[in-house]
Amino acid sequence: MAGPSHDASLYRERDRITPKRALISVSDKSGVVEFATALANAGVLLVSTGSTAKLIAGAGLDVTEVAEVTGFPETLDGRVKTLHPAVHAGILADLRLESHERQLTELGIAPFDLVVVNLYPFVETVRSGAAANDTVEQIDIGGPAMVRASAKNFANVAIVTNPSQYDEVAASLAEGLTLEQRRGLARDAFTHTAEYDSAVSEWFATGTVADADEASEGESVEGADALLASIGSAQSVASLRYGENSHQQAAVYGLPGGRGIVQATQLHGKEMSYNNYQDADAALRAAFDFAEPAVAIIKHAQPCGIAVAAADADDAIASAHLRAHECDPVSAFGGVIAANRPVTRAMAETVKDIFTEVVIAPGFEEGAVELLQTKKNVRILQLPEGYERESAELRQVSGGVLVQQPDVFDGFSTDSWQLVAGDAVDEATLADLAFAWRAVRSVKSNAILLASGGASVGVGMGQVNRVDSCKLAVERAGSRASGSVAASDAFFPFADGPQILLDAGVRAIVQPGGSVRDEEVVAAARDAGVTMYFTGERHFFH
Repeated sequence: MAGPSHDASLYRERDRITPKRALISVSDKSGVVEFATALANAGVLLVSTGSTAKLIAGAGLDVTEVAEVTGFPETLDGRVKTLHPAVHAGILADLRLESHERQLTELGIAPFDLVVVNLYPFVETVRSGAAANDTVEQIDIGGPAMVRASAKNFANVAIVTNPSQYDEVAASLAEGLTLEQRRGLARDAFTHTAEYDSAVSEWFATGTVADADEASEGESVEGADALLASIGSAQSVASLRYGENSHQQAAVYGLPGGRGIVQATQLHGKEMSYNNYQDADAALRAAFDFAEPAVAIIKHAQPCGIAVAAADADDAIASAHLRAHECDPVSAFGGVIAANRPVTRAMAETVKDIFTEVVIAPGFEEGAVELLQTKKNVRILQLPEGYERESAELRQVSGGVLVQQPDVFDGFSTDSWQLVAGDAVDEATLADLAFAWRAVRSVKSNAILLASGGASVGVGMGQVNRVDSCKLAVERAGSRASGSVAASDAFFPFADGPQILLDAGVRAIVQPGGSVRDEEVVAAARDAGVTMYFTGERHFFH
């Protein structure tokens, strides 16, 4: 049965929340006294349960036992203590609604705006070899209920589920926790309960739980465990007409807390297909590799064009789209367009005359959607607020999955590049090289990308040797290759590849370096009077 709905106009805005009343009930008590002390010093009223309350009180802090709040003692050996309206109404009240605030007052219930809960040590109990009855007692009921209630009500409540979060929350007490912070805490909270429930389910099925230390000699990829756990809680969003081909069944599932293409709002057009999702996600990754306004056009998961524009340029996103389209207009026909800024009317005016499968962006200026809707089949998608990539990437292989951290450009700088041939370039050329280096990440290996003026002008991708990729990039660029810069996603094993670029008039090249024949490659650039930089890292994309 669906929950109640309210007129959007009834909701009052709540961005920053300065906690006034906290509920603390933790199994892992590391750092909790210090955190409770920081809360008390900030004037936060503390409510706690059982042994946690005793620990906080023992540190000389004022704390109210939950039993005083509920008027009901802990019972059934602690199985029932927080499962009470005085607790859950205080957590779940949406104080953006006057009606909820009024009901709390009528009931004499005070709200909680900070909940600190982590769950019984179920996994540790199983691994200790405990008897079944003892293990069952470590299946937390009240804890997950409080965590999920708080996370659901992130608009009004900050939920803390891990001692590692204490410092950040404590540092935010003075100015208040932002809505974005609370949303992130809620996402982590749902991951926490998903992992917990997954372990309980596995114990019921097998009598044990997976031991990461026994499963692998290496360390797990950061974010992988949470992502894998969340997959068990993924929900079907839609059945798709078919997969990559018409004889393949397909569907799309959404991960809890996801803020990506699956959670985008479709404003217009036909239903998304399997291939649409793949291409649109590839376009998003390419566009959002850049901090400045950027547009990526993708066809069959490969870039037809990528371009950026200065943030202060006139209609920057429209300019970026025009120059991205100019890279390869033929391939852009029937492609997918992603922008990392709202689509303007000027950009929509251009796009509407180009056959396009999908347009996806964080938003659309007034009138832009109407212009795009003149093509009845184009799929128009608006990203959810706070779009982000997953913290880990999965790829299924026979018998298991591969996991890796995403290839991103956090803290990108050219300062670490090594000048190995030619003269140091001017600021504009260095900016083009930096653009090419970031853009080539989106191109399937072997990848060569030519760029000029913050836009790709030729792309060679997916070839089984780098020479053919160089030829393809130059061929697609045509006369624009002369005077452009080039980026290679991996080192040149021989000088024959870069020689093709040099002969086409490329004026500077950036590549990882690291080949046993680096000196031959560098010598070719030096002989041509062309600048070459080594980055020391590669960006393979398979």
